[in-house]
Amino acid sequence: MRKAVLKNEETLANVEIYTSPFCGYCHRAKVLLHEKGVAFTEFDVISTPGKREEMMKRAGGRATVPQIFIDGKGIGGCDELHALDAAGRLDAMLKNGA
Repeated sequence: MRKAVLKNEETLANVEIYTSPFCGYCHRAKVLLHEKGVAFTEFDVISTPGKREEMMKRAGGRATVPQIFIDGKGIGGCDELHALDAAGRLDAMLKNGA
């Protein structure tokens, strides 16, 4: 588990992201979160025993990475994260946990 913490006091939501090394989609998702100044907890499903199974259980059987959770709610992967941002809905989710 790795915790990325950036300065953004307005970000109240708990963000978790399951990743694997060398995953381009994982990198893109983390870049967007960093750009927004969002603190998140990262779980490496390759090097941490049991994390892939935990991710799959939480994500309704989805086995691909990244899997992103905002305040415990699965939002999907990188494409879904960017779609929420493009639709103007991501900031509200990150600030309000909505």
